[in-house]
Amino acid sequence: MLAKMTSKNQLTLPKSITAAVGPTEYFEVEACNGQIVLTPVRIQRGDAVRAKLAELNLGEQDIAAAVTWARQSSAAKTVRKK
Repeated sequence: MLAKMTSKNQLTLPKSITAAVGPTEYFEVEACNGQIVLTPVRIQRGDAVRAKLAELNLGEQDIAAAVTWARQSSAAKTVRKK
């Protein structure tokens, strides 16, 4: 099958190809050995993130502590660069 690139660098994928990968809105795009590789990406919604946090037994205090730690680490790196 062929897909033609438009003047705006857009491609229309054949229906049989998109049907084979299932419904998706986004694709990760990379160039590999002269080929364009599209990988379907399923964007996780907030509920999925909350479910994962619950699965890991992480609460609001854990998240707040992690953010504080990350900000301190980032601030220390910024001070060292100056």
